[in-house]
Amino acid sequence: MKTEQKKALLVVSFGTSYADTRKKNIEHVESVLKNVFPDRCFYHAYTSQMILDKLRNRDHIFIPNVNEAMEQMHSDGIMDVLVQPTHIMNGIENDMMRETILSFSSQFQKLQIGAPLLNTTQDQFAVIQAMTKELPQLSETEAIVLMGHGTTHYANSIYAALDYAFKQSGFPHIHVGTVEAYPGLWEIISALKANHTSHVYLAPFMLVAGDHATNDLAGEEENMKESVNFIHNMQKRPDISPGRLPYTKARLQSQQQYYCRPFFPLPQYTEPALP
Repeated sequence: MKTEQKKALLVVSFGTSYADTRKKNIEHVESVLKNVFPDRCFYHAYTSQMILDKLRNRDHIFIPNVNEAMEQMHSDGIMDVLVQPTHIMNGIENDMMRETILSFSSQFQKLQIGAPLLNTTQDQFAVIQAMTKELPQLSETEAIVLMGHGTTHYANSIYAALDYAFKQSGFPHIHVGTVEAYPGLWEIISALKANHTSHVYLAPFMLVAGDHATNDLAGEEENMKESVNFIHNMQKRPDISPGRLPYTKARLQSQQQYYCRPFFPLPQYTEPALP
């Protein structure tokens, strides 16, 4: 790809320090998006500086952060930039990414930023439709628990909304929770007990099955081994793998010349003071 075309695709991910899941998930999504936009020079970036530093110091792998990627594109003479995040939702990382990108708006003729996977109500039902085609059939005493990361950002409510959407779509035994926010572990356990659930399939609802999936979800207990196997099996499914969820978005993108639309900044959000 020659930079004389002056057009670029920038794929932005949170990142991971796990090589296997990076190749299976992040790099796979990047490859899908490159094929969707073959007329654009490809660039990528991670938003987690902690992961970037770890990759550089431990593995000598140099992946740019968003600021560095924007500077490189400007240096390469790119004038038309299309940014697609692989984030699951609008959260802190996505907001910071957009703030950095928009600070370069005067240096490019055209700058567009795509939406994360779960951006609208329609997105939720599209993800449910894709996932449920590949999920195992459940008995009345079985359940599937999908665990997202969770965030202090107000957009965290998307997890509870997705859980509700699963139920509304006719899947009462599929539950969506988070590792670090609401709905949390105890809310999920309460729902499982109320349904008299005896067998649970546990899987990450994340871009990569990295540290959270390996340590926080899987753990070392013997009774978690079956859930761990289910996690690995899910990663191999083309329409269900947490690492390949953005592929649903990529398929939508392929139907339009420009799925990514201009970003209009949200009003400043201030955390309310406690009484």
